Amino acid sequence: MHGLLVIDKPQGLTSHTVVQRVRHVCKVKRVGHAGTLDPLATGLLVIGIGKCTRLIEYLVASEKGYQATFILGKVTDSQDITGAVISEDCAAHVTAEMIRQACADFVGIIEQVPPMFSALKQNGVPLYRLARQGVEVERQKRQITINRLDVEHIDGPEVTIAVDCSKGTYIRTLCHDIGQQLGCGACMTSLRRIRSGCFDESMAITMDALVDGDFQLLPATAALQTMTILVVAASGRERLLHGIPPLVADLIDSCILQDGDRVALYYDDKLLAIASYDPEHQLEDRGDFKLLKVFPEGI
Repeated sequence: MHGLLVIDKPQGLTSHTVVQRVRHVCKVKRVGHAGTLDPLATGLLVIGIGKCTRLIEYLVASEKGYQATFILGKVTDSQDITGAVISEDCAAHVTAEMIRQACADFVGIIEQVPPMFSALKQNGVPLYRLARQGVEVERQKRQITINRLDVEHIDGPEVTIAVDCSKGTYIRTLCHDIGQQLGCGACMTSLRRIRSGCFDESMAITMDALVDGDFQLLPATAALQTMTILVVAASGRERLLHGIPPLVADLIDSCILQDGDRVALYYDDKLLAIASYDPEHQLEDRGDFKLLKVFPEGI
């Protein structure tokens, strides 16, 4: 069994638990997810099954969309409502205009310090384990991109925002940092992922539908919508079966490619390889592509 699933993860479950349930239902060992959601969070969790687990790195790299709510005046050690309260402050003086301006300041390429309560590792140890022991270590700032940050609703100290962002963005840290800029602090109270790359909520199934078997796997093509799809002739398939990059002459249809363009190579409606266009590249004196992943039997 090979394909993709988009699960609407409910609150309270870890991403690992969802993967375990998919393993049980689909009766396959090779299952992985693209982008962890904390137990507090809900929404899209893209799952790769079988050979499609090898496509997860391309799914993780895609832009994500979120809806989040945070409360002003409260700071916690986890930067969300599940953590221990570190400080509380009055936020009555914070106006809607101040909130909108603070959020606007975070749009673009910014630096973010990952939270201690995260799966990032320090000397092989997940940071969240150190955090639970009361240990805090220095974390390097990471560059992220916030493409959109809209204030959707303000209800007293509670603010709901919509965010489109690059991979590696911690939304609870974003909420925390907005609170710091406003001078009163903030912590996230809810989070929902509404988009992951080309996947949206309309494609998601519930956990109940998963358990009932009421679903169909999405094909590998669904993960490759940002890539150019090329169909190879039998000669190209033969080369790929032996791990040899195809020639441009092995393509069914000609197209204009730029050096470095990432492409998905198909034959008979099956994905055979992911490659980058690299004519006369130096690593191999053969073919016009650099092979990144090969699926000899196709998926």
